[in-house]
Amino acid sequence: MVTDPISDLIIRLKNASDAKKATVAISYSKFAENVAHALKKSGYVTTVDKKGKAPIIELELGIVSNEVDGARIHGVERVSKSSRRVYRKYSDIRVFRSGFGNTFLSTPKGILVDHDAKRLKVGGEVLFKIW
Repeated sequence: MVTDPISDLIIRLKNASDAKKATVAISYSKFAENVAHALKKSGYVTTVDKKGKAPIIELELGIVSNEVDGARIHGVERVSKSSRRVYRKYSDIRVFRSGFGNTFLSTPKGILVDHDAKRLKVGGEVLFKIW
């Protein structure tokens, strides 16, 4: 049993990227599906498919052609955990890794990337950082 599905999702993405896998399957939840669609919007994932009777989400990883290893995901960091929640106002959201990484937030307007949250002037819980 997984106690933190978002940590499970981002670690599976990182491990699949390191192993040069094209797809990864994660257990389904509505929240995980929303995070997957936010990852798709940012380009880290190319497709999001819900499959099966006992639903799973199958994600196809994004590939960058101009990099040596071709991987789009180089690292992840879970910020807000079940033991410590981290919240940011929109004015406190900063650029991560000089714009080469993204911070994902859970906001009243849904799961958003840092630059979208700043544009919409909405803050929320900082879920994770990915680069």
